[in-house]
Amino acid sequence: MPTLRLLPWEYSVRNLFRRPLRTALTLLGLTTVLLLVLVVVGFIRGLEASLSNSGDPDTAIVFALNMNENLEYSSIPSQTAGLVSANVPGIGQRYGRKYVSPELYLGTEITVGDRSQPSLGLIRGVTVDVLQVRRGVQIEQGNWPGVGEVMVGTLAATKLGVDDSELEVGGRLWFEGREWRVSGVFSAAGAAFESEAWCPLEELHVAMQRQDLSLVALTFGPGGDYAELQLFCSQRKDLELQSILETDYYALLQRDYGPIRWLAWLVVALVAGAGVFAGLNTMYASAMGRVGELAALQTIGFGRGALLLGLVQEGVLLSSSATLLATGIALVALRSASIQFTMGAFDLAIDGPSVLLVCGIGMLLGVLGAVPPGIRALRMPIVEGLKAV
Repeated sequence: MPTLRLLPWEYSVRNLFRRPLRTALTLLGLTTVLLLVLVVVGFIRGLEASLSNSGDPDTAIVFALNMNENLEYSSIPSQTAGLVSANVPGIGQRYGRKYVSPELYLGTEITVGDRSQPSLGLIRGVTVDVLQVRRGVQIEQGNWPGVGEVMVGTLAATKLGVDDSELEVGGRLWFEGREWRVSGVFSAAGAAFESEAWCPLEELHVAMQRQDLSLVALTFGPGGDYAELQLFCSQRKDLELQSILETDYYALLQRDYGPIRWLAWLVVALVAGAGVFAGLNTMYASAMGRVGELAALQTIGFGRGALLLGLVQEGVLLSSSATLLATGIALVALRSASIQFTMGAFDLAIDGPSVLLVCGIGMLLGVLGAVPPGIRALRMPIVEGLKAV
């Protein structure tokens, strides 16, 4: 059985440098396409990571009945935290203090420093007990906020559309009719809290002239049972409360953002499709311009399968180079990029799975861009191809 005689590997490499301008333009186009794909995939994975990192399986939240996922519109009595602490067994505790965090959460206009235009930001009034419940929170700079002070998340500047330097320790914010000083910066292991500003609950009550809460967050100990919290909420009908595990709450948010994720995947498909058609156009022009060369190679014994494989090698080499270039640009320029979103802000996830997916798309572009024009050129009879020399 005869074996397939293949073109030397270096032949495909040399062909890419015989037409440097066409190769450079094709490389630029493929790099742009793959970079756009990588940005969109990073957006999808960053959104999913932010929501999944925000939930703690041992933590539940209590908020107003019929509020769905709209915690900023929830209003419950201020004594709810004490009632939950006293009536729900199994709540974790340390040194006699139970892991119960009363919180006032809202979206409001915030003016940063000397800027004239306010931005919509997220404020959370908390007590020091929040650090026992939000276990991923770490103070990176500065201190816990005192009177007239706030502590901002690492992505608060992105949410507000300002530079990070404007929210360093000592910076100034205006909201709810008064000035606040930035006392510290905190991180939250990639959770949604990183786009918020936290201030003492009592201070926010005074500034807003209200005494209610938005929610109460609590963390169960090893023997805790979420069913006990559900029972308490159902029995105290006068308070009109509902409860949900934090992981379930953020799962609902992921479901609500499902159409956005599908739209983003559609963008990935459209951009990748545009890259395929651009590659087809370029490779078609290249293949049809080499009809004589391909016919000559057939006359000296190379089969059409070997020639088609050579064209695929050229396409894959070009797309591989574009993939490496796009990945390098993304890792250098976009690794620390953040996206402003309705729920706050999150980092683009230029991670291993994102890069692997883009590498696969790049290989696919190289193959799909080379096969159809290669088949079209090789279908021409050898005699007619030699006449085209």
